[in-house]
Amino acid sequence: MSDTEHKTAALPLALTYAALIVYASLYPFEGWRDQGLAPWAYLAAPWPKYWTGFDFGINVAGYMPLGFITAIAVLRGRGNVGAVQAVLRATLFGVVVSFAMETLQSYLPARIPSNVDFGLNSVGALAGAAIAAVFERLGAVAHWQRTRSYWFVDHARGGLVLLALWPVALLFPAAVTFGLGQVFERLEAGIADWLVDTPFIDWMPVRQFELEPLVPAVELLCVMLGALVPCLLGFLVTRSIPRRAILLPLTLVVGVAATALSAALSYGPEHAWAWLSLPVQIGIVTAWVVGTLLLAAPRRLCAGLLLIALVVHLSLLNQAPESAYFAQTLATWEQGRFIRFHGLAQWLGWVWPFATLSYVLFVLARRAPDTRGQ
Repeated sequence: MSDTEHKTAALPLALTYAALIVYASLYPFEGWRDQGLAPWAYLAAPWPKYWTGFDFGINVAGYMPLGFITAIAVLRGRGNVGAVQAVLRATLFGVVVSFAMETLQSYLPARIPSNVDFGLNSVGALAGAAIAAVFERLGAVAHWQRTRSYWFVDHARGGLVLLALWPVALLFPAAVTFGLGQVFERLEAGIADWLVDTPFIDWMPVRQFELEPLVPAVELLCVMLGALVPCLLGFLVTRSIPRRAILLPLTLVVGVAATALSAALSYGPEHAWAWLSLPVQIGIVTAWVVGTLLLAAPRRLCAGLLLIALVVHLSLLNQAPESAYFAQTLATWEQGRFIRFHGLAQWLGWVWPFATLSYVLFVLARRAPDTRGQ
């Protein structure tokens, strides 16, 4: 199989992760100003007075995936690149990204650039790249390539990237379990804020009715569709029925675990399973049953059903308001220490369904042979 037929998913993952770091580092993108100092003056600043182990750990951990994925992309890219050179390139990329973010934070009143953060971020990128090099030396990366060829169809890179990002998108709290893409209310309010004191505010359509909370039956349907969507996405890129049968429960377990982690981060570990209400439980089980019935479905049928599921899910979800309790949870994330995770998950939660929608339309537009049951 040629490189053009089976490209690595590491490169788009690395670029996506870098973009999320940019968002997380520069959020909320407000109040840009020049303090009259060189933007890199922070490099000569003394050791900070106040710091915590959490701050140190999160700066290292935040850049480790960037170093790891970038090193994998270099190692699996075209050309013969040794492990040492891959580590150097990935570390340099992490250092450049970190330097750029800390430098730009000099212009943001809500952010404080730090040479310690810059150093820890660079260490994190180096550690991640070194781990990737060790994996390569042990043959784990080559083993993954063989496993991927065995499990997944050619041109599966986009689908695999979306599947890998799905549990990360679930980390940001959702008003409805697995309810990614609920953007209508916030988008409407954001546009109205932008148009205040302009003649264009009169162009805004007046909503004729207030958004009503979802009744339990509709919530169940939303949960079922939200859980089924990544399963159908997995069916699109998986080679055979037995492998689909393994991927189906694995996807649901990962989704449940990510949602529990999100609840634990938002409300405390003792409330990690508070979201698992009866409609949610029935929705998850229903998704597993429907997914089981579709194990033998052709890929194009799965793509069509996935398209329908996405459209219905987004339509139902965006007809419901965000609850006051949910808004309070968002405030906790956006104003407390979870602001460090804010950009890494919130935009993924908003954008992931629409990116998946675009991917499915691309798959349906291609005239590729069906590979189910191989």
